[in-house]
Amino acid sequence: MVATSRDVARLAGVSQPTVSRALRGDPRITPETRRRIAEAATALSYVPSQMGRSLSTQATHRVAMVADLANPLYPLILPAIHDALAARGYGMVLLAEREENGSGYSPLLDRSVDGVLLTTTRRESALPFELHRRGIPMVMLNRVGGMVDADSVVADNVEAGRTAARMLISAGHREIGLLAGPVEASTSVDREAGIREALADADIPLRSARVVRGWFGHGSGDAGMRKLMSLEQPPRAVICISDSVAIGALNAARDLGLRVPADVSIVGIDNVPMSGWPICNLSTVALPLPQMAEDAANLLVDRLTGILPEEPVRRVHPVHAVPRGTHAAAGQI
Repeated sequence: MVATSRDVARLAGVSQPTVSRALRGDPRITPETRRRIAEAATALSYVPSQMGRSLSTQATHRVAMVADLANPLYPLILPAIHDALAARGYGMVLLAEREENGSGYSPLLDRSVDGVLLTTTRRESALPFELHRRGIPMVMLNRVGGMVDADSVVADNVEAGRTAARMLISAGHREIGLLAGPVEASTSVDREAGIREALADADIPLRSARVVRGWFGHGSGDAGMRKLMSLEQPPRAVICISDSVAIGALNAARDLGLRVPADVSIVGIDNVPMSGWPICNLSTVALPLPQMAEDAANLLVDRLTGILPEEPVRRVHPVHAVPRGTHAAAGQI
């Protein structure tokens, strides 16, 4: 016989509505009561009916996440989001990044999910506006949109840019290039602002010829590095807008016969796992990505359960330098 929520309630010594609220992640349920309900549900092998929940509450208890699955950030953030949502009684639907006005995003707009985590949003994207217009809660993770003031969890990307630049400045570099990111993404705009600020404070010019703009992928970093190194006066150090870009730059440097860091220093931003691999050993700036992901998931559930103030919440996480083997003192052989 299949156990019901009433069976769980009887075993846990609570009411059936309390069971329902606990399984929805209602913060008003005490940790002790939540524990008793969880133990009773486990003992009875109880599986909540998502269909029944949807019919009775108009809620699906599912959250969608839009992700760029080619980006090495996602192995860091997906488990943290999944676990945080599961602990609050929510499931996750993963949607691969695509054209934001395409039919692939219909599950975000047709009430198939209760809320949305946006991780690839461009500043002028219409998707946040559409979600806001339809009253669908959203949280932006590591991005900020330009059309809607929504809940967001970000790293201090301006400080990340400053930190990356200062790693090279403190090593005595003045001939510095930049593999910049897209102006459509708040992440790259903020990082570039921090980089330019730190260089200006140190009275180091950033020549326009030494700024190559691209996207966040390693292919962009490879192509951009080749362009910088083909200049009549190439930079002796390169700041990359992300680790993916920096790994592409490392690949290009090796193919060109350049020694890193003896011939050129390279610094990234993100601290993705492969940056610490011995073959990369990339000097970078670390973002607390798993903590940011967990924070974003909980922030969205808090919004869905109505415990947040009406005005949007923005949480900013600190960053720190991770010096490794791809940067060295200027002129060091």
